[in-house]
Amino acid sequence: MDKIKYTMEFPMKSIPIALLWTYLSTPNGLERWFCDTVKQEGKRYTFGWSGSEQEATLVAMRTCSYVRFHWTDEKDKSFFEFRIEVSELTDSTNLVVTDYSAPDELEESRDVWNNQVEVLQRQLGCVVG
Repeated sequence: MDKIKYTMEFPMKSIPIALLWTYLSTPNGLERWFCDTVKQEGKRYTFGWSGSEQEATLVAMRTCSYVRFHWTDEKDKSFFEFRIEVSELTDSTNLVVTDYSAPDELEESRDVWNNQVEVLQRQLGCVVG
């Protein structure tokens, strides 16, 4: 079954981009909101959740802009990406998450990202609403 690429955008109120970047691109930052543990060896990252692990490869990165990973157990070209976008018009900062999901798991996948990014927003003190 082919996966569907989807994108979600989250407002990140009043957060310095450099601080947000550390939460998206470093093992210590990712452990604060994305997973329980991160081990990094070069471009290989091992993410841990409640005793299980999943390995990803860092595919692309542009400092303070985006970071893209590919799960090593996936045979397709899917990836997940965190991108920081700043509106020049409103000077607002958004986190854009891109991921892939099986069609029948799309709603669940979106829920997971909503929950994870809410944890990030709380960590950074920028909870919206």
